[in-house]
Amino acid sequence: MTTRLQRSRSDRKLAGVAGGLAQYFGIDPMLVRLAFVLLIFAPHSIIVPIYLILWIVMPEEPVTQQPAAAEPHRCDPYTGQPIQ
Repeated sequence: MTTRLQRSRSDRKLAGVAGGLAQYFGIDPMLVRLAFVLLIFAPHSIIVPIYLILWIVMPEEPVTQQPAAAEPHRCDPYTGQPIQ
């Protein structure tokens, strides 16, 4: 399986950048978010422009196609036997 740098669809708070970086590096997304917040307060921080550039440049994770679900089996609630 090839790992690609993409913005996450499932683990996002704002744009999915932190979730995508966490998936790419195999770490907890909360650590990436914490690093972003801590770097905002660093002197001469350029983390906000970097985040905005990543938001624009990183492609979004593709939508996964769920297979069509078959009709669910119906059972009698009292006996548990399938209904014909």
